[in-house]
Amino acid sequence: MSRREEMRNLETIPVGSLGIISLEGCRDLGEKVNRYLVDWRTERESTHHDSLAFAGYKRDSYLLQTKVPRFGSGEAKGVILESVRGTDLYLLVDVANYSLTYSLCGHENHMSPDDHYQDLKRIIAAVGGKARRITVIMPFLYESRQHKRSTRESLDCAIALQELVRMGVDNIITFDAHDPRVQNAIPLNGFETVQPTYQFIKGLLRHEKELTIDSNHMKVISPDEGGMRRAIYMANVLGLDMGMFYKRRDYTRIVDGRNPIVAHEFLGSDVTGQDVIVIDDMISSGESVIEVARELKKRKANRIFICATFGLFTNGLAEFDKAYEEGIINRVLTTNLIYQAPELLEREYYIACDMSKYIAYIIDTLNHDASISDLLNPNERIQTLVNKYKSGITE
Repeated sequence: MSRREEMRNLETIPVGSLGIISLEGCRDLGEKVNRYLVDWRTERESTHHDSLAFAGYKRDSYLLQTKVPRFGSGEAKGVILESVRGTDLYLLVDVANYSLTYSLCGHENHMSPDDHYQDLKRIIAAVGGKARRITVIMPFLYESRQHKRSTRESLDCAIALQELVRMGVDNIITFDAHDPRVQNAIPLNGFETVQPTYQFIKGLLRHEKELTIDSNHMKVISPDEGGMRRAIYMANVLGLDMGMFYKRRDYTRIVDGRNPIVAHEFLGSDVTGQDVIVIDDMISSGESVIEVARELKKRKANRIFICATFGLFTNGLAEFDKAYEEGIINRVLTTNLIYQAPELLEREYYIACDMSKYIAYIIDTLNHDASISDLLNPNERIQTLVNKYKSGITE
């Protein structure tokens, strides 16, 4: 058992018997989380394990069996194959998993975020209010990019959050929400947006052996003004300077539903000869981060590492392959919080940051009704990691 695991005080009584429902699109991540929980609870010693409150505490698996069968018309229903009465339930869902398909009147149809979200609601409906508490862990927050209204348009993320709460969800945990202010839609319920900064730094230090982590040799860059918050945090915990690009747009034209970007303008000090970490919440098509990397290379930056919580790669990997071959980018780091295509995992420039242990910590702690504030603020762990790296110790 790790030193960190030993230090955690989880002697409080669990809220209820732990149950995890991992929807089909989140199956791999759910199984990894489950393995951690099974191992920890098998090894953990407690004087209370014989008490009724700890009944079912140690189990071979906390994953509950569910299914969402579909009719030939494409309609579906949620089915839970085990009892959930009195359970402290955690539902994992990946709305960005486009790899799953279903039959729609004889045609193969890829599941969209709407389909995954609807399946989540079906499972919640199947619970029927019998669980003691329901927590939804939705790493990529459904419709989080539609978080504010600029014209007469729908506020999809707010609607979805309110809908989940009305269905009986107590807490919602997401990662790196596009705009955390969406929680204002459900002010009386739990909402946490978790940053994977520690995992990015850990992944980078594990794979790059000759980094000098100080303000003279490294800089953190936000590719746009919206991502300043996460760039400022990473720069502060690493003791680095930061800079940002802002997108100069042509507001006289609309292309593909938005104003086209004319140029990326840089605000920050000289990057000549410095390694640069470009950090953002997601890589969609990837055009923006590659353009930012090219602009940094024009300014004589050294190595460029791109960190993004969610790697969607909606236009494929060709542009990233080209940028890597040209020496524009050195590494791309994203998490396994959403579906990772097999071809992405094969790329030599790609570093996958595993979040399953972190999620397992959160579930384990919440099940005991203990505080997760130390998990949400990884500063101490980052400092320990960096100091070990500087001392020549790599994990």
